[in-house]
Amino acid sequence: MTVGGERVLDRVVDALTAATGELPLLVANDPAGPTWRPDLRTIPDRVSGAGSLGGIYTAIVAGDGPVLCVAWDMPFVTASLLRALVDGAPGHDAFLPESDGKRGLEPLCAVYGPTCRAPIERAIARGDLRAIAFHPDVNLGTLSLDRVRACGDPAALFFNINTPDDLAQAEAIWRRPG
Repeated sequence: MTVGGERVLDRVVDALTAATGELPLLVANDPAGPTWRPDLRTIPDRVSGAGSLGGIYTAIVAGDGPVLCVAWDMPFVTASLLRALVDGAPGHDAFLPESDGKRGLEPLCAVYGPTCRAPIERAIARGDLRAIAFHPDVNLGTLSLDRVRACGDPAALFFNINTPDDLAQAEAIWRRPG
């Protein structure tokens, strides 16, 4: 998918690379995933059918330390937001930005440490696949909504594309001034 003439995946990779100085790992189950960005290491979910929680788990298991996870369908995430998450994460098992969405937090744009592994395994084992299912079992920190707003409009920053209507809405957001 493209927004504003640029692939959404490339937008996310650019923001992650600018924030961390490293190329990210791509967790993708599509057999064609490795061809999308041959410069990225691409791996499938470690646990099939576990949704976003499985993707977070896969990233944690693949890394040596804390991992910055971003859904690759978020075209407007910024390097400044991602840097703020990385900078705020020390001392926490998981560090998430506050949002004005239904959950109040955005679990698909967050830093997760290795200590999240066992709580996620337990959540998956009990069939609770919500991306926040393991939060009560970890030391959770948050980036304040005011700090998130300093990086952009949370509704745009955390906008993700799941349907053709979402794609059309993303194009409209991209065209907005500012």
